[in-house]
Amino acid sequence: MSATVSDHLLARLREWGVEQVFAYPGDGINGLLAAWGRADDNPRFIQARHEEMAAFQAVGYAKFSGKVGVCCATSGPGAIHLLNGLYDAKLDHVPVVAIVGQTHRSAMGGSYQQEVDLHSLFKDVASDFLETVTVPEQLPNVLDRAIRTAYARRAPTAVIIPADVQELEYAAPTHDFKMVPSSLGVSEWSAIPAAGALEKAADVLNAGEKVAILIGQGAAGARAEVEQIADVLGAGVAKALLGKDALSDELPHVTGAIGLLGTRPSYELMRDCDTLLTIGSNFPYSQFLPEFGAARAVQIDIDPHMIGLRYPYEVNLVGDARHTLERLLPMLRRKESRGWQDQVRSNVERWHGVMERRAAVSADPINPEYVARALDPLLPDNAIITCDSGSVANWYARHLRMRGTMRASLSGTLATMGCGVPYAIGAKFAHPDRPVIALVGDGAMQMNGMAELITAAKYRDEWQDPRLVIAVWNNQDLNQVSWEMRAMGGAPQFLPSQSLPDVPYAEFATSLGLTGIRVERPEDVTAAWDAALTAPGPAVVEFRTDPAVPPIPPHATWEQMEATAAAVLRGTAIAPA
Repeated sequence: MSATVSDHLLARLREWGVEQVFAYPGDGINGLLAAWGRADDNPRFIQARHEEMAAFQAVGYAKFSGKVGVCCATSGPGAIHLLNGLYDAKLDHVPVVAIVGQTHRSAMGGSYQQEVDLHSLFKDVASDFLETVTVPEQLPNVLDRAIRTAYARRAPTAVIIPADVQELEYAAPTHDFKMVPSSLGVSEWSAIPAAGALEKAADVLNAGEKVAILIGQGAAGARAEVEQIADVLGAGVAKALLGKDALSDELPHVTGAIGLLGTRPSYELMRDCDTLLTIGSNFPYSQFLPEFGAARAVQIDIDPHMIGLRYPYEVNLVGDARHTLERLLPMLRRKESRGWQDQVRSNVERWHGVMERRAAVSADPINPEYVARALDPLLPDNAIITCDSGSVANWYARHLRMRGTMRASLSGTLATMGCGVPYAIGAKFAHPDRPVIALVGDGAMQMNGMAELITAAKYRDEWQDPRLVIAVWNNQDLNQVSWEMRAMGGAPQFLPSQSLPDVPYAEFATSLGLTGIRVERPEDVTAAWDAALTAPGPAVVEFRTDPAVPPIPPHATWEQMEATAAAVLRGTAIAPA
């Protein structure tokens, strides 16, 4: 039998090193499904419960593997469902390729069943590369460009293949006019700023006396260089949430997260510095950066289209973080005074004490901060942590400290609900030999996390390390929005929109053959974490937490941070605006 377009597509994915495709079936990709059967399921077809979850799994896989994530969906509704996960990839700069079915070419324009204008649908989310394959000879060029562009632009791309084209006999492009040949692979490359720009940056940094460093996910490959430059400049280092795992929190001058979910030491670092060095981050909230005119600033970013956006930087260095820092470091003078860095370290030490005391405040029934605080020392040094959007992101940002080879991520820019569990499944396929922990609120769990427990149960035997822990903060409230209503608008909780039913998450997990643990007393929290982390397979540990514990903003005073949790629980205060 001659190879079809679908056969060749799967073969080409294998040649690119793609080992799995996160997908959901439908008749718009029947040709591909038949080819998967002929290919002995290589690359693996990983069946999600929903196309949005397939896209999230591809994002999670790409974030934690460094490789392109691939997702696939049928035409019409399947394609539409991919959008949220693909926008998550776009906004967090993650390489993902979507392969999407379409109705037969003969039916296009005929208002046929499930016919959707896919180019209009995807033209924003896949703006870096979006193409429809209409003849077999077009396939290798389109697929190769989609993959190369996803890597180069760190963005989602999309390939649309009509159902009838999927089943055509494959023919390679010929050595003829109007044919576009293609080739596999792309080398690693590095961007390096010009020497003159590096000298200007060094002049700014050498002149500073109170240097603050802000790092994001773009600094992940430059951990040693970031440590070295912080030492040379006597600087404190704050982290955007997407850069949480880019540097160890064991360093005493690392202040943790920045922004509304950030720490008081990070807030003070930015408030009081006279020089700012931003590495691999486009943290968007300028109100948490130094006052305009109060600090001279330098930015390092690999993307010339994104650099210089968030602050009036004096020098913008376009380049890879590690290679740029390697060339910048010899130009810097070591600062002999350590008074500024000592103050930063003192603030960090004080912060950890405050957080420990806040977590120890009694609540009804369990303080949500205590749940995260109890997990922190139990985390394996090679753990991968995913976090969903909502109030749980506050506890993730403030109580979990990175060390060893830990990895962690969330939906940093889109801040979408529902990514925590599918991210974790994608992470398990990226690193089947490592433990993965997903931190999820009950709203996100009800939105789609429960369905993806079925996916975890389906593939549980695929992973060398059986540990996949899904932790649910069950407070029966869409808590982050409730607190935003109180703090930003002074409005009381609107129960019809905020109140959630008490779902037996642990029981549902047990019904699927997974480990399920429900925790209703603070004295059982640590034992529950231990049981989940030593379970023989995926585990859901459900904590009944108090919705009245407020996520205090970082600009609250030290005294407010100490006092507010207890005051709110007594019913005598609300979180400071």
